[in-house]
Amino acid sequence: MKRCEINTLFEATPAEGAVVTVAGWARTVRDSKTIGFIALSDGSCFKTLQVVFEEARLANFKEIAKCGAGTALIVTGRVVLTPEAKQPFELNADSIAVEGDCPPEYPLQKKRHSAEFLRTMPHLRARTNTFSAAFRVRGEAAYALHDFFHKNGFVYMHTPLITGSDCEGAGEMFQVTTLDLANPPRNADGSIDYSQDFFGRETNLTVSGQLEGESMALALGKIYTFGPTFRAENSNTPRHAAEFWMIEPEMAFADLTDYMDTAEAMIKSVVEHLLTACPDELEFFNQFYDKTLLQRLGALVNSEFARVSYTDAVQILQAHNDEFEYKVDWGTDLQTEHERYLTEQVYQKPVFVTDYPKEIKSFYMRQNEDGKTVAAADMLVPGVGELWRQPARRAAAGLAAAHPRAWHARRGLCVVP
Repeated sequence: MKRCEINTLFEATPAEGAVVTVAGWARTVRDSKTIGFIALSDGSCFKTLQVVFEEARLANFKEIAKCGAGTALIVTGRVVLTPEAKQPFELNADSIAVEGDCPPEYPLQKKRHSAEFLRTMPHLRARTNTFSAAFRVRGEAAYALHDFFHKNGFVYMHTPLITGSDCEGAGEMFQVTTLDLANPPRNADGSIDYSQDFFGRETNLTVSGQLEGESMALALGKIYTFGPTFRAENSNTPRHAAEFWMIEPEMAFADLTDYMDTAEAMIKSVVEHLLTACPDELEFFNQFYDKTLLQRLGALVNSEFARVSYTDAVQILQAHNDEFEYKVDWGTDLQTEHERYLTEQVYQKPVFVTDYPKEIKSFYMRQNEDGKTVAAADMLVPGVGELWRQPARRAAAGLAAAHPRAWHARRGLCVVP
């Protein structure tokens, strides 16, 4: 059996009457007395293929008519062009074989299911439109990220997931241990003796690959990390996740403008790719979740990101303090409501906020000539808020180039022996 994937049929539709074989899972099965329709998906694209089956042509018509959503089918049939219908063609079945049936209690039906309901069955949720679209977009976004960095001369680095390193301001960490937690070995002072642990010391899941990335950039010039990151803050909000994937580029001999230019080019490159590679998925999200999504993505690609200093941003926001839950004062970090006001009301596009007060940023950020602010930038985007944070780091009088390990150690970062 030479099987065609459904996406190839949409990309290059065969001629009228061409015989093809497809395999997939029924999204829906509808039938009348002598004819039925199947919406078939094989996972190769977001679209489904309409299969028409007739009693006059199928010996197992009644068996197929009783199939429910989720049934695995192998269909051989003739292509029928339907240029005036919703989809450009359909498949008129000559034979349909049930590869795997699906019980009547199969929980995913044609109706829309809530996220809470789908969370109870993570092994099935990828079969819904919402999650299949989300996972497909995520996969294409990851490809586009790698493609952008590769074309711009960055080296992809894999940093450890289990580490003894922390990162400034990263928050709580998940501990990794093989010790018996019910009866761990103790030191004389009663503290846990981690010398008897697997690594001979206390270790955790990584909160950032920054330490290793900086070291690699001092040898390779331009690198990026892209992998899972873990944060143990018990904050149950849409803005916090215990596990997520983070991008961390590092560039030698680069200033803050270089980083902002790179970040802007990267975001635009990824969005442009998604608009081309995932039109059906984005249209689905635009129709059912956010009716301004496509408009905002198009505006993002075609706009020049605004750049404003923290001081100027505070002045703009203070004029509207009565509209905010948290009042804006110079020297305090911007809240999500402030970030979204700048991007959605003031500039109506992504914004870089630069030159933050040194007291609210990390110790290693390069201090500006005014002695009050540091060369750091946050990228804010409409509908989200902060998406990217980047400092220009201090020069270390040649120590970084000669002894990167010592440079990190003297700046208070923990280095694994």
